[in-house]
Amino acid sequence: VCFFLGVCGDEFSILRSPQSVVFRDGSWPIPGERIPDVAALSMGFSVEDDLSWPGLAVGDLFHRPRATVLVTVKGVDKLTLPVKGISYPIENAVPFSLDSVANAIHTLFSEETPVVLQLAPSEERVYMVGKANSVFEDLSVTLRQLRNRLFQDNSILSSLPLNSLSRNNEVDLLFLSELQVLHDIASLLSRHKHLAKDHSPDLYSLELAGLEEVGKRYGEDSQQFKDASQILVDSLQKFADEMFNLYSGNAVVEVVAVKAFNSPLTRKTRSILQSSQSETDNPYNLAYPYNYNYSVIFNIILWMMIGLALAVIVICYNLWNMDPGYDSIIYRMTNQKIRMD
Repeated sequence: VCFFLGVCGDEFSILRSPQSVVFRDGSWPIPGERIPDVAALSMGFSVEDDLSWPGLAVGDLFHRPRATVLVTVKGVDKLTLPVKGISYPIENAVPFSLDSVANAIHTLFSEETPVVLQLAPSEERVYMVGKANSVFEDLSVTLRQLRNRLFQDNSILSSLPLNSLSRNNEVDLLFLSELQVLHDIASLLSRHKHLAKDHSPDLYSLELAGLEEVGKRYGEDSQQFKDASQILVDSLQKFADEMFNLYSGNAVVEVVAVKAFNSPLTRKTRSILQSSQSETDNPYNLAYPYNYNYSVIFNIILWMMIGLALAVIVICYNLWNMDPGYDSIIYRMTNQKIRMD
């Protein structure tokens, strides 16, 4: 039991989801590396490997959500979320990214320029593509911008109960600045509501590490950590409701609570084995110049071109040797008309 709790202590929670996406209520563990596949399947995209996880049902195939919002919270393995949410334990919490989902969106909806926003405020890492460049160009992303944003008149400090948290501590300001980012994203999107009504799906991936820094600074049994956890839960629920309403109830809002990411030992071992096999078969590690369908495509194109070339030759030969008086119905009817006249 202790081993199971140690492996599956982290949680993957669904705060809001439309009726077209069905998440079953149960305690099925989800592998950490398959979380991007869950996001892709819920949006209607295909994945390379089949996902045999009973938590996600088929749902409505003709009505897919217009947005997926995934918030990763580091430093805590469980959040006290409301009762209406659904949570699943995470097995082998390894670092993941939604790059595959973003690439699928760009490939299928390249002309419509959907909104893709991936942000990690604590690391000053931001990735905006499509219409997100114009919508979120005023979003604070660096630590200096986030601190200046907190001390403006319309910041969350004026309406958020800080309790035991302090405005003069850098760790507390980092935690509060991440909450400010959540508020600004919903606020900026509310000014451009037309983006939430188009046909292209949007993707939001946020990584919050402020609560982890609060736990390191004060300890997980401190009052500051408890207050920060409650403030974070309230802010996440408010953010989920705002994003869900902006997309008219057609958005999936997910939260991943991870105490600490495990090193992907399985992936490293697998890559070493693959490299050793490739060295024996292909010492120069060169890619194949063609795939397995090359011969099929080559034969189809070759014989089609030969058939078209023969057809053109036969048609041209018959037209060249045609007698207009006997072979053409046009000349034959014309001669008949002249004789009658």
